Amino acid sequence: MLDQVRARCRVRHLSIRTERAYVGWIRRFILANAKRHPREMDGAEVTAFLTVLATRDRVAAGTQNQALAALLFLYREVLGVDLPWMEAVVRAKRPRRVPVVLAVKEVERLLRAMEGRPALLAGLLYGTGMRLMEALRLRIKDVDFLQRQIVVRDGKGGKDRHVPLPERLTHGLRDEIARALHLHDADLRLGHGAVWLPAALTRKYPNAARERGWQYVFPAQRLSRDPRDGAVRRHHLDESVLQRVVRTARLRAGILKPASCHTLRHSFATHLLESGQDIRTIQALLGHKDLSTTQIYTHVLNRGGLGVRSPLDRLPLA
Repeated sequence: MLDQVRARCRVRHLSIRTERAYVGWIRRFILANAKRHPREMDGAEVTAFLTVLATRDRVAAGTQNQALAALLFLYREVLGVDLPWMEAVVRAKRPRRVPVVLAVKEVERLLRAMEGRPALLAGLLYGTGMRLMEALRLRIKDVDFLQRQIVVRDGKGGKDRHVPLPERLTHGLRDEIARALHLHDADLRLGHGAVWLPAALTRKYPNAARERGWQYVFPAQRLSRDPRDGAVRRHHLDESVLQRVVRTARLRAGILKPASCHTLRHSFATHLLESGQDIRTIQALLGHKDLSTTQIYTHVLNRGGLGVRSPLDRLPLA
């Protein structure tokens, strides 16, 4: 049945991350119910499973909702069961927190604490507002040095968008692309060199996977076997590489905020707002579907509060 889940995920063109997450939650649900078949269970078991996650395991609301999404996918998409209890299962309410944002000087200290490829990637996250995986999946053909822009393909929600190419990163990106093409040429000589492409593109353009423009800007050091089809390819750099470097750089820079790679995206949006950029433009650059998602950064700025003098400072204390 788990193979059926994987197959359905691929028919729906879900990412490999989503596929692995769904398979993991479905396996966990079945094991938690003494390996009973999901057809023998209903809303009572689903609710009990989610309750244990929330009360005993104390998972975050987003994690609980991901588990629910996996089970709904199982019943609706794989088993073809659409029962009334599905709509009755209550999703966990995610807390709306203000994102962590670094000050401009803190961003400068963080970037100075890195070097090489990680520094270039971190600069790209802050300079363009891209998500970490969007930067790692960047293809050579989507870096436009003449127009000074980057095309973000298939971002969150399956949308494309344009972001500015920071002039300061031009030299580093050219060097990185030259390195990627050198690796690609070496792979071709060894009989490899075909990068992963979505199935539809592979069928429509059979030779595209070996073309230079489709290669990743930030390729991995080694070839690896694709879990989806078993092909040996050079994937993009793993996200954990940059995450570790950013964590180390944050400590080295003496930054106490719990900053991560995604914090650079938050800082990009906030600093644009501080410089007077309109929020609709920022929404487009970030790829937000709903303006309310972008408006969280107006709360980070808290312009009204910054103009208020604390009553404590009015007291004539010695």
